[in-house]
Amino acid sequence: MNMTTTSAHDEQVAKEPMSARQVDSSQLPIASITSQMTASNHWDHFLARWGVNRSGHRVEPGLYALGHPTPDSSVFVTANYTLSFDALRSALAGQDAYIMALDTQGINVWCAAGKGTFGTDELVHRIEATQLHQVIRHRVLILPQLGAPGVAAHEVKKRSGFRVEYGPVRAADLPEYLRNHQATPEMRRVSFSLRDRLVLVPVELVYALIPLLIVGVVLRSGGAVAAILAGVVLFPILLPWIPTHDLSTKGLILGEVVQLPFALAVLLGRPEMVWWVRAGWVLVYLLAFPPITAFLALNFTGSTSFTSKTGVRREIFAYIPVMAWMFGIGIVAMLALYVRRILGA
Repeated sequence: MNMTTTSAHDEQVAKEPMSARQVDSSQLPIASITSQMTASNHWDHFLARWGVNRSGHRVEPGLYALGHPTPDSSVFVTANYTLSFDALRSALAGQDAYIMALDTQGINVWCAAGKGTFGTDELVHRIEATQLHQVIRHRVLILPQLGAPGVAAHEVKKRSGFRVEYGPVRAADLPEYLRNHQATPEMRRVSFSLRDRLVLVPVELVYALIPLLIVGVVLRSGGAVAAILAGVVLFPILLPWIPTHDLSTKGLILGEVVQLPFALAVLLGRPEMVWWVRAGWVLVYLLAFPPITAFLALNFTGSTSFTSKTGVRREIFAYIPVMAWMFGIGIVAMLALYVRRILGA
């Protein structure tokens, strides 16, 4: 990575925590960091959660010294996404260790493992680029469990001589894990708690802001606004309790439930309309808008434990055509109703 593109957070990690010193191992300069989070770090995390400069929250790939590591200290591997990097170094408070940041292009470990940037080739390349053989005496790397889909441990061993050891899912469990390098079943379990789901809402809300303004201010469609908000806010909150397993069908169910009050309001609350016009608007609410909620729900496939790569692929082929037909029929009905209103029929 060209240092001219280094983010503000890079400068915070690479300059402020260094305390004007470097660890010199076999003439190799290694940036020294601390486990303390500064105001700048917290501000970076806030911006990342809200999707501001989404690709800019990264640290320089390479090897970092936490505390005062020795050639026998542990080496932890993570992504160069600031939230992943900072979660690891803060969890290792009081530890003397090395942290190797892979170039995941500013993407978190789980997503990067799925995309291949947190993978075998990058790990082997980073071992060679940092000349890790000259820094430490042992040959063990501790990787996050969520990085396992992208790393072939036997290939890493064959190509670099380093053995891969998978730590717990959550960085917060590392202090307990390091006591005997044994992970409890709870440490291996991938959860998706309400807190985990809520932190996803701000960034999704930011990306839905322009569509919300268009349908809310320009089109003045309460049903469309509700469909978007249901997909980006209600869906992650209610996810475990919505029936079915597939995210697409969960989104459709939620979308239908959210649109039901709008449909009933037209059907029962507008007696001045002829019956077929009311029926037409019911079709609009129950056919055009629920697929919007379902489509937005698919954005959460990469951040939940409810699905997998193959599951997402199957969902796309199975449900996207259905959603497209529903949306198309609903939009045609809406256009017909608008044309009727314009013509005064």
